[in-house]
Amino acid sequence: MEELARLAGITVRTLRFYRERKLIPPPRREGRIAWYDDQHLARLRTITALLERGHTLNGIAELAEAFDHGRDVGELLGMDAPTEETPVRLTPEELADRFAGEVTPENLAAAMDLGYLGTDGEEIVHISRRLLDVSSALVREGIPLAEVLRTGREVRTHTEAVADLFAELILRHAPEEAVHRLRPLARGVVDAELSLAMDRRLHKQSCPSGGTHSIE
Repeated sequence: MEELARLAGITVRTLRFYRERKLIPPPRREGRIAWYDDQHLARLRTITALLERGHTLNGIAELAEAFDHGRDVGELLGMDAPTEETPVRLTPEELADRFAGEVTPENLAAAMDLGYLGTDGEEIVHISRRLLDVSSALVREGIPLAEVLRTGREVRTHTEAVADLFAELILRHAPEEAVHRLRPLARGVVDAELSLAMDRRLHKQSCPSGGTHSIE
């Protein structure tokens, strides 16, 4: 216990408190000896990262219970399963391979906080194959995973507002059940507008002076 506390950067008293609150799983026992392993250390580091992000111990206890009992974070937050996104099941090793060197306790905590990751038994479940593929591709291009997750949080804020706009528009002119049927049209508008916005952004970068160019 003393060695685990030292590696985690906490006191033995704090470790005992976490055990009493069931924030970490019990150790493996052989007679009077209690063995802790890397999973306990990873859990403690994740707890520290979550506390630094402003989470309460009660909230962390709920997350820990969800992981230990195979519930995913979406269920914990009361979110329905996505209707168009395909969840992906991964082993911890497969997740690490996707984001080589970037699967840190801080990044795991951020992904949990966003609801991107959950667990089902010993497997990790990512809520969206498209998000997983895009985020891993960005990391392969050299963008830190922490920045990808931070941007994802900002994008979610804007897309929630866009979703509200379309839902209100549809509900003003169509029955409620039409929302699911018409959502591909809303997505098409967002995709087109984002493409045009990227065009404008790239044009500004290529012509910073804002001037025009003659073609001979």
